Amino acid sequence: MQQEVTQVQIPEILPILPARDTVIFPRMVLPLMVREEKYIRLIEDSLKTHKMLVVSMVKDPEKTYEGVPDMYEVGTACQILRFTKGPDAALIMVQGIARVRIMLMTAIEPYPQARIERLEEPDYKDKEIEALMASIRSVYKQIVEISPHLPPELMHLIDTVDKPGTLADMSVSSINIDRKKQQKILESVDLKERLKQALLFLNEELEVLRIGKDIQDKVREGIDKSQREYYLREQLKAIQRELGMKDEMAEIEELREKLKKKKLPDHVREVAEKEIDRLSRIHPSSAEYPVARTYIDWLLELPWMESTEDNLDVKRARKILDKYHYNLEKVKKRILEYLAVRKLNPEHKGPILCFVGPPGTGKTSLGRAIAEALGRKFVRVSLGGIRDEAEIRGHRRTYVGALPGRIIQGIRKAGSNNPVFMLDEIDKIGLDFRGDPASALLEVLDPEQNYAFSDHYLEVEFDLSKVMFITTANQLDPIPAPLRDRMEILELTGYTEDEKVNIAKRFIIPKQVKEHGLEGITVQFRDSAIRRIIREYTREAGLRNLEREIGAICRGIAIKVAEQDKDSRKFVITKNRVQEYLGKPKFTLDVAERTSTPGVAIGMAWTPTGGEILFIEATIMPGEKSLVLTGQLGDVMKESAQIALSYLRSRAEQFGIDKDFYKQHDIHIHVPAGAIPKDGPSAGITMLTALASLLLNKPVKPFLAMTGEVTLRGLVLPVGGIKDKVLAASRSGIKEVIIPSDNKNDLDEIPAHVRKELEFHLVKKVEDVLKIALP
Repeated sequence: MQQEVTQVQIPEILPILPARDTVIFPRMVLPLMVREEKYIRLIEDSLKTHKMLVVSMVKDPEKTYEGVPDMYEVGTACQILRFTKGPDAALIMVQGIARVRIMLMTAIEPYPQARIERLEEPDYKDKEIEALMASIRSVYKQIVEISPHLPPELMHLIDTVDKPGTLADMSVSSINIDRKKQQKILESVDLKERLKQALLFLNEELEVLRIGKDIQDKVREGIDKSQREYYLREQLKAIQRELGMKDEMAEIEELREKLKKKKLPDHVREVAEKEIDRLSRIHPSSAEYPVARTYIDWLLELPWMESTEDNLDVKRARKILDKYHYNLEKVKKRILEYLAVRKLNPEHKGPILCFVGPPGTGKTSLGRAIAEALGRKFVRVSLGGIRDEAEIRGHRRTYVGALPGRIIQGIRKAGSNNPVFMLDEIDKIGLDFRGDPASALLEVLDPEQNYAFSDHYLEVEFDLSKVMFITTANQLDPIPAPLRDRMEILELTGYTEDEKVNIAKRFIIPKQVKEHGLEGITVQFRDSAIRRIIREYTREAGLRNLEREIGAICRGIAIKVAEQDKDSRKFVITKNRVQEYLGKPKFTLDVAERTSTPGVAIGMAWTPTGGEILFIEATIMPGEKSLVLTGQLGDVMKESAQIALSYLRSRAEQFGIDKDFYKQHDIHIHVPAGAIPKDGPSAGITMLTALASLLLNKPVKPFLAMTGEVTLRGLVLPVGGIKDKVLAASRSGIKEVIIPSDNKNDLDEIPAHVRKELEFHLVKKVEDVLKIALP
């Protein structure tokens, strides 16, 4: 409500009444509720004098002010028209007189008072002002017409206002415009600026109202459409009942009910609704019906939005990892790092870890421990031998018996969209005319793509970014480079003898005793017995054969328990009793015997199943200057033999070798275990040492093994797999090891007790090797 006011004299000092969410304009009459005691006193004192006060809006209405509130400088001087006091609050009716600026606070207690300045308002018209006024009237009428809360009388009232400033004030004060925008109009003294601001705010409000009206119209149309569909669907049900299709109707309704309850992304829900509607129009006897029904089941059973909550207790995770796995500190550290980062940044994407190592080193079981530590579901899929891309991406629904790929199947099995997903044997994926599964895995394992993984069967995108993928492999070389680039490689090398003894005592023996029904029996394995099993019956990087041999002993004990009386309850397996259960040893430490003759040297090799030692033998015989190589050697290894021979021929006099040794002789180099292919440059110094030992007729130093690539200039170059090779040498009873000096940093990865047992020689040249090997 607004009315004209005469030119009222305003005192220089007036009390200030803060308003939380109200802006009063000149000529405007408005009721105000006052609750605080000091402001009620302010009103009472004003009524005794000039009956005037200043109303100014506070800047932050949510804030609680103990002293004077932080108010806008421009407010409105108001006259008190009516005052009604109740028990808890007072109601006053005020009328705006003029815009004023608060210049200086003169008092704070008992209530705020300030020196004010009246802001004189210009009153003139030109063509621009008249155009702005016409636009404001037009927009204002449209707002009143659209808005259901404004009375139509306002459309006529706006035409009666002829003053530009009053028109701007009235237009923004009578509709639901943000209080800060109203304050901006109050602060605008310049007439044209005030009219432009008012027109801008009115247009914004009109646009909001139009959008709201469009939404309401669409909702109303949707309701009318749904009512029509409901009516037609009821008719369809009646027709189906007449045709005897009650079961199918119930099935469709059950699917619709499931869809209502299931949490689905919008794009999936839209597809599911269309498929259910399509299914309702297919006759149950049609071949297409079970295909459509199966597809809908997949859509409704996948965990699109169901997640398990991560347990981010780092201490608990450390205990679980230590409970199931001995050592493997590097891998455990990486998992704990991931947990710590997730705790600090919940949006952190899961890493794509790749565990690489020999069989039996605990790669798969480590995945289960990680899932338990995180509190997630665990899924394992073996990729060994997969050749068809559809195994990963699924088949198109046009194929008979089509299903989603193994990734989506695993997610459904897990029942959550953030499991620990283990892809076993990723290095054994094949490739043929049916596609490249490794390339299909790129989208699965790439964090930048897998948030929208597309399965050919589903044909809707599934978010795999929350899944923690773990892959395993025995070796890295067969994995394509683009796929390897997307994974974080963690190597699990073989175990030392001491580690195997501890693992056998803590994990393997209790497990085998339980599996063979010997829980009520006292079964003790002496450390010496476990060490004999490791040295003479297994000789492997992992633990599988050790577990098999311990299982064989438990089976032998089970026979005795079954045959003897119940009183036979204690069995102690000593070093001497191992042969009684396992038979004769499979491996013997014949290192010294085999290297006692000239021409034999021990090399260290890396294989996918762990490190091994190789006995390289050389012999010379009358012939026609040929070099014979046997033992299924690869091209690189053959070249190493040629380099070793060429180097010795070029330095024959330096080493005291007959310079004509090659003219009328054949040299034969053989690497035993001839049925196993062997390749790589790391046997270079071993072949050279074997040849030098043969030509000098000096046996190589016993219990000495070596690895390193050799060049024609006699340099010893670094090689890989040092840890696996050294552990293999330690298992075989080797006492001294020769490695390239550039591999010095690799010694840090070798357990401390193994480093103490072995003597390491770091060499740069062949001369250094021969001084050690042929003293």
